[in-house]
Formats: sequence, C-alpha cells, structure tokens
Amino acid sequence: MSRKNERLINLTIALLATKRYLTKNEIFRNIEGYEGNVEAKERMFERDKDDLRKLGIQIEVGGLDPLFDDEAGYRIRPESYALSLRDLTATQVTLLSLAAQAWQDAAFTDLSEQALRKFTSIGVDSDSSQIPILAPRLLGADENLRIALDALTSLTPIEFEYLSVSGAAQTRRLEIYGIQARKSHWYLIGKDLEKSAIRNFRLDRIANEIKSSGRTQSYEIPADFEITELEPTIDTPTAKIQIRPGSGYQLRRLATAIDTADEWDLITIPIFDFEFLKGLILWHGDNAIVVEPKDLRDSVIAALQNLVANHG
Repeated sequence: MSRKNERLINLTIALLATKRYLTKNEIFRNIEGYEGNVEAKERMFERDKDDLRKLGIQIEVGGLDPLFDDEAGYRIRPESYALSLRDLTATQVTLLSLAAQAWQDAAFTDLSEQALRKFTSIGVDSDSSQIPILAPRLLGADENLRIALDALTSLTPIEFEYLSVSGAAQTRRLEIYGIQARKSHWYLIGKDLEKSAIRNFRLDRIANEIKSSGRTQSYEIPADFEITELEPTIDTPTAKIQIRPGSGYQLRRLATAIDTADEWDLITIPIFDFEFLKGLILWHGDNAIVVEPKDLRDSVIAALQNLVANHG
C-alpha cells in the first residue's frame, strides 16, 4: 500500500472516530504521512480532502466552540459516510476493499491504532467501535465487484441473475453508471435495459457470476447523472428486537428508535450487515429476542439450536 493511500485510510478512520472536530494541526501531528513544512502539509491535506470527496466521503467543517470564532475543524459524520465508485481504478478499489475489511474486522493497522491513541492522549474523545458497522463487507473472493468495475470502466453492458425479496431469480441486463458502497452493502447503479429506467442492484443479491452482454464502449454515462440522487431509493431493512431494561447496550447504541416498557424495551435497528447483527444478538443471550424480520428470528433460533445440539 502506498504512503498516500495509507494516509487517506488513517485520515478517514480518525475523522470517523472522533467525537469532535479535529483541527489541521491535530491532524498533522497525529496522522502518519503529513510531512514537510506547513505549506506542504496544507497542500497534502487539501488534496486528501478532494480525493475523499471524490469517493463520496463528505467531510464536515465546523468550529470547536460555537461561542467563539476559533480555528476550523474537520470530521466525518458516521450517518453520512458512504463510498461512491465511478472513476476508480481496480487497484484503488482493491485498496478500499482491504481497508473496509479491516474496519469490519476491527483489525486496524498499527499506524491507525497509534493515531487514535494519540488523539485520545491529547484529550480528543474517539470511538473506534462505530467504524466496523459502517464499513462495507468487501470479500476478496467476490469477483463480481471486480467484473462490475471492469464493465463500468470499459462501458460494457452486463447480465446477471438477480434475487428478488422473495428469493426468485430474474435475468437483468444493465448499463452501469456507478458503483456505490452504502451502509455495508455494494450497489450497482445504472440503466436497466429491460425496464429502460435507472435502477439499483445490491451486489450480494446477484446469484451468479456477472457476464458481459455487449461490446465495450457501447454506451455513455449521461453527463447529468448524479449517484447521490438515487440514495433515497436504497432501502435499508430494519429489525425489531425486545431488550430487557438495563441490558443490551451494544444493541441500543445501534437503534434508531427505542420504546421503553416495564418488562421489555422494543428497539428498531437498521440491518446493515445481517451476520454481524445476528452475532451481536446471540452474544446478548436471553436479554435479546428478535421480533422481526422472520428470517433473522429463524436464523438466531437455528444458531441457538445448533449450539445446544453441539454442547448440550
């Protein structure tokens, strides 16, 4: 991994983990890779911000104290974090894949851990626990992302079998306009040739290996196409889970809604990563009961039954 890519990853981790705005001086002192005089560091930082924005990562600028006109600071709000792929090379996507997998497994590099420790040591409250839930699961064995990226860069139509919500497979043909990682899933976005309309397709619901279905350079991406306009159409399923009062903190911190009661609290959690959420529910034992959806409830029950069968 190049020093620049490593610096970009560490900068993203730091700006995601911080609970307050970080000044440029704090960033320069604590993130590996910002070297040279002040002007050189400034130029590197401006280029890094531009590179992250091109990937769809929105950096928020704000003051450290709203009552004073002090030095500007920077952070990335977790709820606005997204990666957009359109003009990236296969190498860049591979690097992002490795970074995403590292976040998902909470296995930061020594430099990333060192940067977060430095921020903590100077009084900057950081929370690295929120990073893994945001990172898209990008498994190196999944060739469909690479195939889709090649099709996007070569402007080649593709064909694949796509699983509907009911599990039925349908053949779809697509001219890819963009690829986006949003809330732990990758999406192919483009013109559905059967419906002649812009559609999203979640990568992990493609049932076979993506195949080319036309010539290279056979279409153009409209100049006015904006991938951000499609974000509201990407629906995130939710789970309703009963939690005993006074327990389930790790589940509660992921909740978008909490209804309290005497015996059980009912929380609503977006399902960004099915297996991650299932594992978290199992970890809470009898303090958590899945109400819906049925597939999550059945999967948790099956895992508990296997546990009993194997260990008694």
